[in-house]
Amino acid sequence: MVLKNEPLYPASRLVHDLKISDKYLRRILTTLSNSGLIQSVQGKHGGFKLMQKPDEISLFAIVMCVDDVEKYTGCVLGFPTCSDDHPCTLHSRWAPVRTELVAFLQTTSIRDVVKNPQILRY
Repeated sequence: MVLKNEPLYPASRLVHDLKISDKYLRRILTTLSNSGLIQSVQGKHGGFKLMQKPDEISLFAIVMCVDDVEKYTGCVLGFPTCSDDHPCTLHSRWAPVRTELVAFLQTTSIRDVVKNPQILRY
């Protein structure tokens, strides 16, 4: 579903506003575009726009596109069999942190971040 009234954001503006490198941003934008979270519009007045409403896109959906989600949902030491039944040495400390982190990413939307940018600062 394409949002008709969603504004276009040129990559150059995003580089400036976000203060990140052009190369890094374009790599992320390509990944997000390929995943269907954003649409790339070519041409002189082109740019990128969201494919869903900002309150419908969770941070978890973005992380799933640009990073290895297993880093956030799996064993902190990388063991494939780490579980409550077969825990690694850090399991009891990591499991509650992981649960809280994943819940935060799943329940926080782009709109939440725009309304309250401090939500990402710690």
